[in-house]
Amino acid sequence: MDAIEVTTFKLTSGLTIDDFVAANADVDAWLLKQPGFISRRIVQRGDGVVIDLLIWARVRDGETAAARLMDGLAASPVHAAIDRSKASFTVSAVQHRLLPSTTQT
Repeated sequence: MDAIEVTTFKLTSGLTIDDFVAANADVDAWLLKQPGFISRRIVQRGDGVVIDLLIWARVRDGETAAARLMDGLAASPVHAAIDRSKASFTVSAVQHRLLPSTTQT
């Protein structure tokens, strides 16, 4: 069963969502090489909270990648862009999905 990783946080004071997206260049390249990676979306809500949404083939793929991220990308500029005091992270199995022109599960 596929999985969704949801990370929410606020940006470090003074940074914009464009700054954050730019700081993710190395993370994006790294994600594309991770087993089970399907897609990523980044949005910022009206209240400033950033939602970083990743789709994985399995929960284990997301959890394994998250554990490797800190070692593999320890020097990434993305870490300085996140206010860690307001961060939340989960990887959960999908319980239901609806896709156009496919069978629902």
